[in-house]
Amino acid sequence: MIEQTSTQPTSENIKKLADLIQGVKFAMLTVQTAEGHLHAHPMTTQEVEFDGDIWFIGGKDTEQVAAMRAHPQVNVSYARPDKGVYVSVNGEAKLVEDRAKLDELWSDMYKAYFPQGKEDPNIQLIHIVANGAEYWESDGKVRSLIQIARGLVTGEHAQQGENETVKL
Repeated sequence: MIEQTSTQPTSENIKKLADLIQGVKFAMLTVQTAEGHLHAHPMTTQEVEFDGDIWFIGGKDTEQVAAMRAHPQVNVSYARPDKGVYVSVNGEAKLVEDRAKLDELWSDMYKAYFPQGKEDPNIQLIHIVANGAEYWESDGKVRSLIQIARGLVTGEHAQQGENETVKL
């Protein structure tokens, strides 16, 4: 069993979330389509310290950006299965035009998607303002399996780690 708690936002909670998602290269961004379906797609995580806001670079002409324009409530998920870490952040997507922020986030890797570079008119900054988050953290795969096996043998609940919900 994973111990679950719920807390109000603190700088410690935000730092904890930042530490958990640091180094995760790709996140899954879930949007609601025009038909009301949930659709997730991978997005490149920006090298920006998490402070309750998440930034992505997308294309203005994409289905995902159109979905966020119509239904701004989104979810961003991060996973590090090798470390036993899972994070889910819910928030509101804001489509932003901000040259200084684009300069901060830009990497030449994006030229594969935007051939005209930072001047490409199709570039869309996506700012996710987090409302809350939930994370699950365990001691890793092997220790979790040992805890599950111990629970099966003893009949006791397996202590697999920590689960916390944070309001942001």
